[in-house]
Amino acid sequence: MSSTDQQEPQLVVQPVQVLYCEICTFPPEYCEFGSSLTRCKEWLHAEHPQLSERYYSEEAIQSKLGTLSLEAQAKLEQDTAKKEAKAEAKADAALKKKMASQVSIRRIERNKRKFVTAIHGLEAFDVELKKVAKFLAQKFATGASVTKNPQGQDEIVVQGDVADEVLELIENKTGVFKGIPAANVEIVEEKKKKTAE
Repeated sequence: MSSTDQQEPQLVVQPVQVLYCEICTFPPEYCEFGSSLTRCKEWLHAEHPQLSERYYSEEAIQSKLGTLSLEAQAKLEQDTAKKEAKAEAKADAALKKKMASQVSIRRIERNKRKFVTAIHGLEAFDVELKKVAKFLAQKFATGASVTKNPQGQDEIVVQGDVADEVLELIENKTGVFKGIPAANVEIVEEKKKKTAE
């Protein structure tokens, strides 16, 4: 037998399993570079206490900070506190903006008996407008599309007088309308202006 026939068995190398933080999505040893270190530490302590002890115990922190001067330590703590406060303020501002946003459902008269329904303001609630248009088109068996209104903002235009039905879907939080508070929805009636003859 030749040497090519007797090959050594190959060792199979298993991939490394990496743990990611559920708060900041970084690996736990890099959570300190995120904007929510305190919450990351709480999660790590609750879910993986041995890793929490390894990375964030007093001895581990002292060994990391041992090379830093006192001024650098104080600056690092201030920067971390600023990052966390900034992230919290940003989340609060986004929530306030979301709760202050208004969804308007306009019933627009096209001809004497023909209507279209325009829905505006859904994008503030992190709703994908194309999915909503497709959902409404299937629900009401009619045409629905995402278009730009005269102000340049996206809105959904549905053929037919379905304003009350859309309001009911939002109130019941049906399908794609989950997360939209019914108190932020209003129906507006727009009649076609009569032209002077």
